Amino acid sequence: MIPIQVLLVEDNPGDVELTRIALEDSKISVNLNVVEDGVEAMAFLRKQEKYADVPHPDIVLLDLNLPRKDGREVLAEIKTDQHLKRIPVVVLTTSQAEEDILKAYNLSANCYIAKPVDFDQFVRIVQSIENFWFAIVKLPPE
Repeated sequence: MIPIQVLLVEDNPGDVELTRIALEDSKISVNLNVVEDGVEAMAFLRKQEKYADVPHPDIVLLDLNLPRKDGREVLAEIKTDQHLKRIPVVVLTTSQAEEDILKAYNLSANCYIAKPVDFDQFVRIVQSIENFWFAIVKLPPE
């Protein structure tokens, strides 16, 4: 079985580790790639420099509050790029601000999820993303 390629754009090492833990119990084969800021995310997606040989992600899990280039800018770039716009982007962030939710959907986010602070809830959220996006949804081909 070909693994689902996930790009996690997250600068919080704790949230990266929680995501890894949640995906470890997956019944589906998942390859998790992680970048820590928006500049690295775009380099990864465009296969630039050190990312020349990385796999094309099937889905992006995107935090909004990132260094160098924030998640809103990354989302806008992904969704206006002819080669990237079909990649589903799940915004996974701490912000519950209506302004952020509206802006994300206006920029064509595929869904918006507020990160819970509780460990067990965070794991359940990531597993729910996995169950829906990896098992139910038909992802677009590269």
